[in-house]
Amino acid sequence: MPDPVRILPDDEHNRTLVANVHPPDWVNPTPAVRYNLVVIGAGTAGLITAIGAAGLGARVALIERELMGGDCLNVGCVPSKALIRSARALSAVRDAGQFGVETPAGAKLNFAAVMERMRRLRASISPNDSAERYRAQGVDVFLGAGRFQGGDTIQVGDAVLRFKKTVIATGARAARPEISGLADVGYLTNETVFTLTELPQRLAVIGAGPIGCELAQAFARFGSQVTLLGSAPQILPREECDAAALVESALKRDGIDLRLGCRVFRAEQRGGDKVLHLEGNGARQELSTDAILVGAGRAPNVEGLNLEGVGVDYDLKAGVHVDDRLRTTNPRIFAAGDVCSQFQFTHAADAMARIVIQNSLFFGRAKASALVIPWCTYTDPEIAHVGLSESTARERGIPIDTFVQNFTHVDRAILDGETEGMVKIHVRRGSDTIAGATVVASHAGEMISEITLAITAGSGLRTLARTIHPYPTQAEAIKRAADAYNRTRLTPLVKSLFARWLAWGRGG
Repeated sequence: MPDPVRILPDDEHNRTLVANVHPPDWVNPTPAVRYNLVVIGAGTAGLITAIGAAGLGARVALIERELMGGDCLNVGCVPSKALIRSARALSAVRDAGQFGVETPAGAKLNFAAVMERMRRLRASISPNDSAERYRAQGVDVFLGAGRFQGGDTIQVGDAVLRFKKTVIATGARAARPEISGLADVGYLTNETVFTLTELPQRLAVIGAGPIGCELAQAFARFGSQVTLLGSAPQILPREECDAAALVESALKRDGIDLRLGCRVFRAEQRGGDKVLHLEGNGARQELSTDAILVGAGRAPNVEGLNLEGVGVDYDLKAGVHVDDRLRTTNPRIFAAGDVCSQFQFTHAADAMARIVIQNSLFFGRAKASALVIPWCTYTDPEIAHVGLSESTARERGIPIDTFVQNFTHVDRAILDGETEGMVKIHVRRGSDTIAGATVVASHAGEMISEITLAITAGSGLRTLARTIHPYPTQAEAIKRAADAYNRTRLTPLVKSLFARWLAWGRGG
């Protein structure tokens, strides 16, 4: 039987979760003589690979040492978006007055109820990733740590699994920053923050990337006094500066103390306070807080697999090395998801898993570089991106033209009271071919898919301009940006020819 797993707090919801994704009474099956595919890791990449391959008739084994569902279900997308939704509801109550809605005085948050809702919803989703579901779909599920033993074998406990091909999908974990004294003081990560049952009065968030910004805003709206610390001069360093600036303004409105361009170099316990020592802009300062949340990157799970023994190259920062077809340096071993990709998103792991199925089982030639991968940070407003940014295009020497539509001119955004947003689309100069786009909006993650589809299908801005959008919607901003492109085609020569044609028509 697998080692027992206990998730705090130990309530009915977390017990239901464990019963689904790491059942304490699970008995590993007797291994098949040989598997077409053995998958190590039951996060998104591993789950999609396993169930997809089994559905095609392959004999598949799936190995998971911790919780099936991986980060996304247990400590990532699912619980974080549940908290963000509660934070948005509280913000809507707070701002209801501007819409003519009078709310009763004293409306407040019940943090324990927010966290209980999150645990309940997470448990209700967990059957989708459960060991029982995958067994029913024909996958042999082994709970335990997998380790390569030879060129075609993996050991899990006392069982030895022989394979034709295997897939490393072990994911990544929260990176531990090298800050003196931090481990002694104690801190939270995305892997532990969802165990909280009481709201920290003061919260310091180290890291102004997506995880840091999302959780900083949520906890600030819940009522914590939040300080967000980032080493870069802007939040969300991967995003375009003007787009990130809109989100930064929203964080400040929510009361977050932003300290950018600073480095945390030491932590200490001083009485009841956790004290962080910072340096930046040529000065040093101290920050006292009740809790510390670290959201400073991810580290691939490559340890303990005996990758050296089977000729798989890797490093501790970038993870497993793969080629464009997701093959490792051992041609029988593939990898997918966070353990090998710079795009550490659930939807990217899903897409990579489909490539692995095709290439590992059917001698396919699908390439990861052909994927068009959008991403979204779920702050309020959200910020979503796909393709090239201005800076990336400049670095690659790709000339672009940029078309921007601010929400101050979009009727639905005005009516919604959400005018601090934008759609920004880059096209390759001299054409309408979309090179990339960024959207800042309340539901930017929904809006970016239209542009992602256009890039994937090879459709340009002229197609988007011809596409009828319902009025009034915020997505109409995409059509307006496309219309702006069409207007650039009306050169002085074209305008003069039109004028002559119309004049001739009037004369006739």
